[in-house]
Amino acid sequence: MIVSPRRGYIFVHIPKTGGTAMALALEARARPDDILIGDTPKARRRRHRLAGVQTAGRLWKHSTLADIEGLIPREAFDRFLIFTLVRNPWDRVVSYYHWLRVQSFAHPAVARARALDFGGFLRHPATLAELAAWPARRYVTDGAGQERRTLFIRLERLAEEIAPLEAHLGFPLRLSRSNESDRPRDWRPLYTDAEAELVGAALAEDAARFGYGFDGIIAS
Repeated sequence: MIVSPRRGYIFVHIPKTGGTAMALALEARARPDDILIGDTPKARRRRHRLAGVQTAGRLWKHSTLADIEGLIPREAFDRFLIFTLVRNPWDRVVSYYHWLRVQSFAHPAVARARALDFGGFLRHPATLAELAAWPARRYVTDGAGQERRTLFIRLERLAEEIAPLEAHLGFPLRLSRSNESDRPRDWRPLYTDAEAELVGAALAEDAARFGYGFDGIIAS
């Protein structure tokens, strides 16, 4: 996550959507007073600035708007351009699984991914519950339960949909691939029809809202 008081934006980093590449591109042009929350190089160097700050939730790279209340007052959110990246849900889950497989920290999802093949991971009730509990909307909802006006940029249409952000910033952004999972580029052969339906049901809100089908974008 990045909060830029001077440039007037908040970047909300939804997991496995290309957010690290976006954070690095923004960080390359960061102002001295930008608040960088995460594990990118400049964010780590500025981490001491957040010591002692009392917030409603955890400050980490995937913080939600509700989490950062205290760092930013709720009533101030409307003064910012809030934006985030989203991604085809079926592709995102493949990326998430392969990323989990190479992690070593203690977390139930890591243990599950390391113990199960992709189909077993998908069919596990805890996986489906976690996916359904975290639609994109939840990341940009404040502590009062209000979803804030947000620019959602689809990763697959980045070149077109980034234009409003670049207009707000006043300069172009150049994103390079970063933090990629070691996984096949085409996610579709990894799924059975039944497994594709399970993910489609768990992430139906995001698929419908952003125009995604199993094979890609089906609506503008």
